[in-house]
Amino acid sequence: MSFSFIEDPSGRPAWHGVLPGRPDAYFLRRGEGEHAKLFGDVFTVLCSGDESNGQFGVFTQEAPPGDIIPTHAHAATNETFFVIEGGVRVYVQQADGRKVSQLLGPGDFAFVPSGVPHAYRVEQQSRMIGTATGGFERFFAAMGTPTDRPMPDGPPFVPDGARIGAAAAAYDNQFLPDFEWPE
Repeated sequence: MSFSFIEDPSGRPAWHGVLPGRPDAYFLRRGEGEHAKLFGDVFTVLCSGDESNGQFGVFTQEAPPGDIIPTHAHAATNETFFVIEGGVRVYVQQADGRKVSQLLGPGDFAFVPSGVPHAYRVEQQSRMIGTATGGFERFFAAMGTPTDRPMPDGPPFVPDGARIGAAAAAYDNQFLPDFEWPE
């Protein structure tokens, strides 16, 4: 299944080469970057571990209300959430075992260190910017499907179990399906 996915003659996504792929100064215009659709969301990589010597990745996320990202933990990945528009409820398990959540609105920020179980639910149509330990930003394309547009039309892209498992293994992401959060 593909959503407005355009390949060049070599079979690469139309946005291939937008990022330099090495530590080099560059600029992106609004809507540029490496786009991938996952469920109803579109993730856009603005800076990958390739450009930051593996230190960090920067990505945006456009998400419809109702989207729920299930509980998971990244063994070696730190992650941030910064809400630009909308509302996102972030759930985390504190070091003392307490399970807490916070509704984030425009301008609000959350940090989730590596190894910490977390989840989030999009309460209102949202735009977020995130950072993660370098390399993890490509998880969304591995689990989703590349697209040439920052907001493609069409139905959600729902990966099959094999794709989810492969992406989770490749990016050291552990899903925790039996984890429950207080409302």
